[in-house]
Amino acid sequence: MFEKFSRPARVAVVIAQEEARQLDSPQIGVEHVLLGVLYQPDAPLRALLRDVGLTLDDARAHLRTQRAAEPFGEEDAEALKSIGIDLDAIRASLEASFGENALDREAPGEKRGWFGRVGSGHIPFTREAKKTLELALREALLHKDSRIGSEHVLLGILRAPSPAARTIIEARIPLADLRDRVEQLLDRAA
Repeated sequence: MFEKFSRPARVAVVIAQEEARQLDSPQIGVEHVLLGVLYQPDAPLRALLRDVGLTLDDARAHLRTQRAAEPFGEEDAEALKSIGIDLDAIRASLEASFGENALDREAPGEKRGWFGRVGSGHIPFTREAKKTLELALREALLHKDSRIGSEHVLLGILRAPSPAARTIIEARIPLADLRDRVEQLLDRAA
């Protein structure tokens, strides 16, 4: 299927993997595919996304903030406390063993291979991200296009957004409105 992708759509998929790696994600999710689309869309799509205020920098910042807040919130700490696990006591114990702010320090660097190169390490797509790419193919077929473009990938995201992708997009524009605009863009190009 990848051979049917236009160059910008291929770049979006490659960038999705790199964005997932940069965000220390073990898998490529729909939100990473969205970052790939925001990174290097075709010129008309770039203008549309700029006009609605969807930017790569804002989307990255949202995902970084979300990731930083993920580990344990107050509700999680209370739930653990109810079964006898005190996160404050665990943190104090770790800091006593490994030094102050041990949990806040950066993780050790990537392991190097035999010749000193950092392993690229394939990052797999989530089931939802694979579905998004399948939906992009369906969008291309629906619009009678021979190639899958960045617009089709974005339409695939809009048909089945992850919660993170939904939040990023809906902070600027309702999903249905963005879908209408992208479809109009495809209709004008046809």
